[in-house]
Amino acid sequence: MEYDVVVVGGGVAGSSAATFTARHGLETLVCDAGRSLLRRNAHLENVPGFPAGVNSRHFLDLLGEQAENAGVERLDARVTVVDPASEERSESDEPNRFRVETADGDRIAADYVVAATKNATGYLEGIDGVDLLDRGKTFVDTDERGRTGVDGLYAAGRLARKPHQVAVCAGHGAEVAVTLLEDDDRPFYHDWVAPEGYFSDRGRPVPPGCEEIGETERRRRETRSLETTRERFAESHPDDQETHPSLRED
Repeated sequence: MEYDVVVVGGGVAGSSAATFTARHGLETLVCDAGRSLLRRNAHLENVPGFPAGVNSRHFLDLLGEQAENAGVERLDARVTVVDPASEERSESDEPNRFRVETADGDRIAADYVVAATKNATGYLEGIDGVDLLDRGKTFVDTDERGRTGVDGLYAAGRLARKPHQVAVCAGHGAEVAVTLLEDDDRPFYHDWVAPEGYFSDRGRPVPPGCEEIGETERRRRETRSLETTRERFAESHPDDQETHPSLRED
């Protein structure tokens, strides 16, 4: 399997990062072992746009659905190895910078990797240029934009020492993705849907990542948005809140 971007972890930061890279045309795979901490949360009350809060499992599902709609593929697997291309492999015909392996034996080639797991760092151990910091929990040392010391390898969310808040991790996942796009020398990514003529009627080209839509298309998208919201929140989420591992009965 070959992808432009592999995101390790399908929680808030990982799903957000994957959505941005996929929307910009990069073939993106999320490898997720299904361990997002949100599944333990009783009720999210700190997410912008939900004045009465939101069921955490609904929210996580919606993030995954949004990523899928953007073109993200998903692999339910635990990543065990991220192997940067050695100098020998870099000079070969193999164009990808990384080899990613999972516990199920999957082998994936990628140009970029975004590490977005909560605490798991075993797949990053021993990589020259990746500094792991022990602060009671293990974090990845990055610059302010999520870059590690390895070209093409980034860390997002809590793993990159961001405050453990949904809004912060979602925003950082998006920032890391935009950083990746900038490093890939992609045009500026604005990700804005504008009314028809907003740019073009002023004699300006529509910026990369933007689009203009007319009133009919705007109404169609709004209707779909309203219908989707009603459907997703019509009933309680079928999955129960998970408990902390230390509280589970054997």
